[in-house]
Amino acid sequence: MALTYYGYPKCGTCRKAKKWLEMNELAFEEINIAENPPTKEELQQLISNSQLDIKKFFNVSGMKYRELNLKDKLVEMSDEEKVELLATDGMLIKRPIVTDGSHVTVGFNEENYEEAWKA
Repeated sequence: MALTYYGYPKCGTCRKAKKWLEMNELAFEEINIAENPPTKEELQQLISNSQLDIKKFFNVSGMKYRELNLKDKLVEMSDEEKVELLATDGMLIKRPIVTDGSHVTVGFNEENYEEAWKA
């Protein structure tokens, strides 16, 4: 199974996730989410495959999120507008995102990784 890993090298959570993938000998293509954020189409596919609410894809603890005051603005935005916003800046996206094309995990939780990627 070939995985795609969207991460940010300076992110501690991303480093933990990457280390877990390596320790479990899972092959993955690494994409720097800050330099190459997923496109609008890729995000729509990730959101759809994850079966998570689109809000789960926002990095709510990030500076950019706070600077743009998104906590208040997201309420009034359509899903289409949210996806477009996420596609403009990888730092707005919660990370890491790992996908095999059908399964998607957002963030890092060891139990979720065991369940999603070791089966």
